[in-house]
Amino acid sequence: MRSRFPATVYRHGTEPDPRFTLANERTFLAWIRTSLALLAAGVALLALDLPLHEGLQLAAAAIFTLAALGAAVWAWLAWATAERALRLGSALPGLGVGGGLAALLVVALLVLLTGALLGDLGGAK
Repeated sequence: MRSRFPATVYRHGTEPDPRFTLANERTFLAWIRTSLALLAAGVALLALDLPLHEGLQLAAAAIFTLAALGAAVWAWLAWATAERALRLGSALPGLGVGGGLAALLVVALLVLLTGALLGDLGGAK
């Protein structure tokens, strides 16, 4: 049998039911889709001429971009952990990061709201 990547996942245990592996991959792709949407939000904040305070607009774009990077890294780690658990027949890990990502997005939205209020007061670019 040829070597599969990543070996840290595939060298353990036995092949699980393909339905479980495919479900794990769909979850991975959903996290990647979320990451791309967050990145698009960060880029859009910089590309559009919005009536927001410039510094806060940049801060919100940075938060969205960091959240996108975090979601992509989390997608990979969660996929690998779940796949290894499937192969070993052990308990699947919990979600864990969803609350942190939601809190980060709330902070980004609060920064945008503050930027819009300051922009209306004459601090816009």
